Amino acid sequence: MTKRELIEELLARRAQISRHDSETTVNALFEAMATVLARGDRIELRGFGSFGVKQRRARQGRNPKTGATVAVEAKRVPFFRAGKELRIELNGKARDRSSQSG
Repeated sequence: MTKRELIEELLARRAQISRHDSETTVNALFEAMATVLARGDRIELRGFGSFGVKQRRARQGRNPKTGATVAVEAKRVPFFRAGKELRIELNGKARDRSSQSG
C-alpha cells in the first residue's frame, strides 16, 4: 500500500473529510513518526506492531562490482516488529487460503 492509497482509504472510510485534510493527516502522521524515530524513541501501535531504531556499528564492507574493501560508517536504521495480533491475522488468513485450494 502506498501513501496515496492510504489517503484514498481514509477518504473512503470518512466521507466527511476533504482530500486536502486527508493528505494533511497522513503527512502529519508520517512526519510525527519520523521525528520520534529520529530522537531514538520507540513507537508502539497496540495490535499492529512497533517501530524502533537500531544502532549498526562501523564495519568493513566490499564493493560487489570491484571486490575492493570499503569502510562502512556506523549508522542508525529503522526497524519494525509485528505485534502478536497482526501475526495471528496474517497466519490465520494464509491457513484459510491454503485449505481452500487443496
